[in-house]
This record gives sequence, structure tokens and C-alpha cells, in this order.
Amino acid sequence: MKYCNIREGVFISRPNRFIAMVELDGRTEVCHVKNTGRCRELLVPGAKVLLEESDNPARKTKYDLVQVYKNHTLVNMDSQMPNYLVREWILQGRGFPDASLVQMEKQYRNSRFDLYVEYQGKKAFIEVKGVTLEQDGTARFPDAPTERGVKHIRELAKCLEEGYEAWIFFVIQMSGVTEFQPNWDTHPEFGYELQKAAEASVHVEAWDCQVMPGEIYMNNRIPVKLS
Repeated sequence: MKYCNIREGVFISRPNRFIAMVELDGRTEVCHVKNTGRCRELLVPGAKVLLEESDNPARKTKYDLVQVYKNHTLVNMDSQMPNYLVREWILQGRGFPDASLVQMEKQYRNSRFDLYVEYQGKKAFIEVKGVTLEQDGTARFPDAPTERGVKHIRELAKCLEEGYEAWIFFVIQMSGVTEFQPNWDTHPEFGYELQKAAEASVHVEAWDCQVMPGEIYMNNRIPVKLS
């Protein structure tokens, strides 16, 4: 998938989780950050970032911060993009052959899951998690405690009891990682719930991405280590 109107800038600071100050063409620009996670290892002063320029004159901020260089690795940090990547991947016939229905934002009980798919007589709920945290070649999630994430895992497990398939896709928005693990240091409860869900037959997959300036595509399946 591609972004439009990409501009290159230099990260200065992040006053709050919604905005960043970026140097662009010699001036300081207030930009919307499309990721409310901490991203402390990514958004460091002096980091080169890529911005998508909006053509909506009514917006308060003209730019969205969507990508950042971590050393020489380009990381996509748009937290909305992974849902569309998985949807595109399914519509290309991958993972869920002969899908007759692919629906985003499907309600189930007290949760709204990212995707719902019907294929080959089966019905599947899918939760998608975008991953931007990498440590020594290992991708980890989450980068901050997420009670909402724990709730979604538990609700996915309940889907199985009613005959649905349940999937969790961890979309690693970079290349170069060797495996995926829950972030035990930051939120051990998330890891434990993910273990329980996998033991109950919830499918847990991780995929890395090919990331280029202004572009991102799902690429390779990455080993998941839950123990």
C-alpha cells in the first residue's frame, strides 16, 4: 500500500502522544502522530521521519508522521495501516482461500474485531496488532500496557466456543526481525493471555513487512515464540 505526498523531515520532539514537532524545509511543523504508543526507541531527536501531506484544508495539522528511520531501518509507525494490509493480503487470496466476505470492524459480543472473513464454509474473526518495537532482532508487542488488547484476546477465545475461527495477526511494520515475542517486561498479562489463547486453538501469526519510503507491504511469516 502507498501513501501520497510524502515529505522528509527531522524529528524534534513529541509534546504529547498525538503530535510531534518536526523540522521541515528549515521550519518547525506541528504534525499528527498516527500512533499513540510510546515509540520511545523510534522518536528520538534528530531521527529522519517521513510525513504524509494532507490535501484537506480544514485539518488542524497539515502532515501525518507515518514512517521513521531507526538507524538504517525504515519503520512504518502508522497504527491504522496494519488492518488495511491484512485486508489487502486476504483479498489477494492469501491465507483465507476463496474468501466470499471480508468485512472490517465487525462487532462480536462486547468487542469490535478488526476483520471478519467467510471462506470455504468457515467464519473467522481476526484481530490485528501493529508492531513497531524491535529489540536485538526480536519484535515485541505491546510497547505499553494494553488492557484493551487483553480483552480482545479473551473475547477471541470465546469465539471458538460458538464455532468461529479466531486469529491474531501481529504485523511487524519493518523488515530484519528474526522472531516475535510478547513483551513480557512491559505487560506480562498480555503474554499469558496470548499463551492461553494459542493453547485454545486461536491462530497466532506474525508477519514482517517490506517498507520503502511512502510504501509498505506484508512480506514474510515470522516465527512466534510464546514460551
